Amino acid sequence: MFIHKTAIISKDVKIGKNTKVWHLTQIRENAEIGDNCIIGKNCYIDHHVRIGDNVKIQNNSSIYYMALIEDGVFIGPHVIITNDKIPRAIDKKGNLKTEKEWKAEKTTIKNGASIGAGSILLPGLTIGRYSMIGAGSIVTKDVGDYALVYGNPAKFMGYVCKCGEKIIKAEENANEKILNCFKCKKIIKIK
Repeated sequence: MFIHKTAIISKDVKIGKNTKVWHLTQIRENAEIGDNCIIGKNCYIDHHVRIGDNVKIQNNSSIYYMALIEDGVFIGPHVIITNDKIPRAIDKKGNLKTEKEWKAEKTTIKNGASIGAGSILLPGLTIGRYSMIGAGSIVTKDVGDYALVYGNPAKFMGYVCKCGEKIIKAEENANEKILNCFKCKKIIKIK
């Protein structure tokens, strides 16, 4: 494990073997980070965030409370994973809200997904396995397995393979979609 001397790590954090945490990153209490991860410069990992193994989080990303990031996920630079659909600093009386008054929602990023640079994910979403979100996207809806989405708001634009290439040929029968990757020759079946 490597933690840069400028990183701020709460004493209640669990960090796995061979994980690297770079300059000026802050990791809050009760966060869990798996093995072989790279957390880039100036990232913010909120309390109770769960990050799996072999995850790469690029510089300046903010991962807020209730995020669950599974194994093998790539999070590009300047990505924000939000947690409150109705954020307010104050209550109806004008008083500063307490932590108990926040209504955080869980966001799950499934195995192998990639989130492009500068993307923002709204709360309560599930991002499917091996999906890909294009740079600068605003994600407002769940993203399916192997789906390619991008834009503001992000829209479905096709499928990608595990290797990351866009699927050119997709077939569909009554029960499943069959994706054929021209690059790695993998055939993927989605139900």
